[in-house]
Amino acid sequence: MTYAEAIKKLRNKMLLTQMEFAEYLGVSFASINRWETGRFEPTMKIKRKLAPLFKEHGIEVK
Repeated sequence: MTYAEAIKKLRNKMLLTQMEFAEYLGVSFASINRWETGRFEPTMKIKRKLAPLFKEHGIEVK
């Protein structure tokens, strides 16, 4: 699963809007939107924040 698919799936499993998810991660709404559309990938710092969340929700990222 790509980061774009994984982030969207994680956000939906957590029942959060893009704005709420952005606040949760400490990034902008635009960042979440760009990640979900695949235009950009999260920074390494954010990937480290996402890794335990992906694991907790059973989401595998390539």
